[in-house]
Amino acid sequence: MDVVLASRNAGKLVEMQALLAPLHWTLHLVSEFTDEVPDETAGTFVENALIKARHAARASGLPALADDSGLEVAALNGAPGVWSARYAGPRAGDADNNAKLLDALAGLPPEQRSARFVSLLAFLRHAGDPVPVIAQGCWSGRILEAPRGTGGFGYDPLFFDVQHQLGAAEMSAALKNQVSHRAQAITVLLAALQQAGG
Repeated sequence: MDVVLASRNAGKLVEMQALLAPLHWTLHLVSEFTDEVPDETAGTFVENALIKARHAARASGLPALADDSGLEVAALNGAPGVWSARYAGPRAGDADNNAKLLDALAGLPPEQRSARFVSLLAFLRHAGDPVPVIAQGCWSGRILEAPRGTGGFGYDPLFFDVQHQLGAAEMSAALKNQVSHRAQAITVLLAALQQAGG
């Protein structure tokens, strides 16, 4: 089945395609269908995921999957949260966002740098689907004092998994796809789709 992923991030497409392999879906970036970007105006991950999924389904005519994910840092009262992708401004890139986060946490010791990645998935069978499938996953860790590793994207170079003693950007794709917030959300999604009959 062809499904549109409500993202323009090629790295996320590769990651999600691997995680969703059991469904035999072929994912397409929403950018294949439209240049329009919906305004993520909601204050929660679930509402923003639904905004993105409905937009992608309307633009493509396909079932849509949206992932609204972000980083919540305890010392920053949950920031950057739903603003993770735009933390350093609307046109900010990963390097800008990472630099702002390091500045915000400057001087804090490791025990005060706890954080978690959150992934909220919304799957719509069509743009008007009144019963979207919702799944959530969280990945706990802490923020490093400097970037480590060369893999991943977003805040991965700053996120440290305490259990595995590795930064997210140091992990193999296979390991990250077992432990990440997205991996956990996908597990919930797969179970929900199976229960709902696909």
